[in-house]
Amino acid sequence: MFTHSQIWKALDTIAERNGLSVSGLAKKAGLDPTSFNKSKRVTGGRRARWPSTESVSKVLDSTATSVEELAALLIGIDPDSAMKSKVPLIGLAQAGGGGYFDDAGFPVGASWEEVAFPGISDHYTYALEISGDSMLPVYRDGDIIVVSPDSSVRRGDRVVAKTHDGEVLAKVLQRRSATTVELASFNPEHDTRTFNARDIDWMARIIWASQ
Repeated sequence: MFTHSQIWKALDTIAERNGLSVSGLAKKAGLDPTSFNKSKRVTGGRRARWPSTESVSKVLDSTATSVEELAALLIGIDPDSAMKSKVPLIGLAQAGGGGYFDDAGFPVGASWEEVAFPGISDHYTYALEISGDSMLPVYRDGDIIVVSPDSSVRRGDRVVAKTHDGEVLAKVLQRRSATTVELASFNPEHDTRTFNARDIDWMARIIWASQ
């Protein structure tokens, strides 16, 4: 999940890369010129106002910005200088086996395959391939999620967590306290699971998905 400031910063950067003001970017996208003004980014009650999916799509089309470039901007990478890096890849079901992660959840060992991903500078980042349909409708069988164990994890983030028993789960962090961790399922047919915090080996944020 990206923050309000990350979304708007990405749009500001797209405007700058195209030699436009935010008003010029909105106009180029066929929107009201004031759509992206800073005064429009919060309501009168100072609540965050988000750009619509349609307006972001129009910006990408009008500036020939790819979804991959937008993704790089959202995670703070310059698309112009980003190169496709190889990141380690294993199946989600494999991840529960020994030898793939250290105690802090960083990838180790030589049994990983590799997959190309644009603009990754964090050498701890890795990818997991989804298997089965338990994560529908968000992730399907064969989708690849990219995970950053070095990123901070906050409530509402999509995460991968590993338990002491070797179970690896892709969930949404619903609540975390000093004693418990609640992980909500993507699939509404699966219940939210509550763990003792001591039973979670590590938790890492999902930063991207190739679908």
